[in-house]
Amino acid sequence: MLIEDWMAKDVLTVDENTSLMRATRIMTENSIRRLPVVAHGKLIGIVTDRDVKDASPSKTTSLDVHELYYLLSEMKVKEVMTPSPVTLNGNDSLEKAAVIMLDRKISGLPVVDANGAIMGLLSETDVLRGFIHSTGIQHGAIQYVFDLEDSPGSVTEVIKAMRIHHAQIISVLTSFDDAGKGKKRVAIRVMAEEGCNCEELTKELESTFTVVYHGQDELSSLS
Repeated sequence: MLIEDWMAKDVLTVDENTSLMRATRIMTENSIRRLPVVAHGKLIGIVTDRDVKDASPSKTTSLDVHELYYLLSEMKVKEVMTPSPVTLNGNDSLEKAAVIMLDRKISGLPVVDANGAIMGLLSETDVLRGFIHSTGIQHGAIQYVFDLEDSPGSVTEVIKAMRIHHAQIISVLTSFDDAGKGKKRVAIRVMAEEGCNCEELTKELESTFTVVYHGQDELSSLS
């Protein structure tokens, strides 16, 4: 999955001399948490709602409201922004973005082109949307979880059995941390095509492979 397919493309930006008050107003009015900072068409920094909060005077300050407004109107974005932020490009994968976000404990990343111009913003919500879409869970996909031999062709045999029973493969995820030595845990989500008998499919899979779990996620109670 590519970032360019999931990022927000209609991006609001500010320049480094924008007042902190105006940046705050833009974020509040548009319900966004971060603003790219650009100069001469290129990304030079990013300012977040956390930056604004950290830069704002404490609630225990002795300043009156007029003094607070004056302070925020005089303070510039360049004084609180993160310069040269971590960036991605549109052809990077959502998986790479997820690794960076988790590793650096950040919830959003600017996306730039080869010239450093802002193309979009990718948030943790965008990453989640991409992963959810790829699994087919929202469309009623059935999940089978197997412990298979860690050998070439083991997953192919499972998929072959599923296709014989007219099950459409939606996603295949493999992990080596959850299974025992010499094994791999494989989660496969399928959609039942016309002519698919799910009970017969499950019965054959359980008789041939080690099925750890199978089922369909119940989502109606969440709406």
